[in-house]
Amino acid sequence: MDSSFEPKVRHTPLEDFLAILLGTLFVGLGVTFYSEAQITTGSTAGLALLVQYATGLPFGAVFFVVNLPFYVLAFLRMGWQFTFKTFVAVGLVSVYPALMPNWLNISGINPFFAAIAGGAMMGMGILALFRHRASLGGVNILALYLQDNHKIPAGYVQFGIDFFILIAAFFILPFDRVLLSLVGAVFMSLVIILNHKPGRYMGVS
Repeated sequence: MDSSFEPKVRHTPLEDFLAILLGTLFVGLGVTFYSEAQITTGSTAGLALLVQYATGLPFGAVFFVVNLPFYVLAFLRMGWQFTFKTFVAVGLVSVYPALMPNWLNISGINPFFAAIAGGAMMGMGILALFRHRASLGGVNILALYLQDNHKIPAGYVQFGIDFFILIAAFFILPFDRVLLSLVGAVFMSLVIILNHKPGRYMGVS
């Protein structure tokens, strides 16, 4: 049967809330792994990590501020519900890394493991947000817009822009940490590319 004729299952507000809560927790844990290993990623989260490494400013504050301009595009192109859920998701990811030391004590982490596990966790978190019509702002909003309106896979858009952000990391991080950042970006994008395709997932919000 053609999947285009199958009825879509609408998410309830509770399902959206739990997905955003858990999805952002995955992202927050991935960011914590990256911060401990002194590696970065793409999108506004990667930019916030680079600012943290270069200036000492807290990740959460920088991440929240750099996402503010993108809410206009989100509202105009994706609607107020998407914008509201994205605002909540960004707020949670801004808070989670600051709270992680109260919940998790990391005395040391292998950078290669941090890149793979952290990238995969962030990819799964972003995937959960995408499927409940939310995002982490910034590039995520642009990626969702291009997929919904021009059928360009969100993962490809994410990876392309992330590549240029990672180039900036060469001016802040050691060479080996930038390479590990690229490994993490590949794993994160693969999770999204393989699991988020138009028409495959029928749930809507």
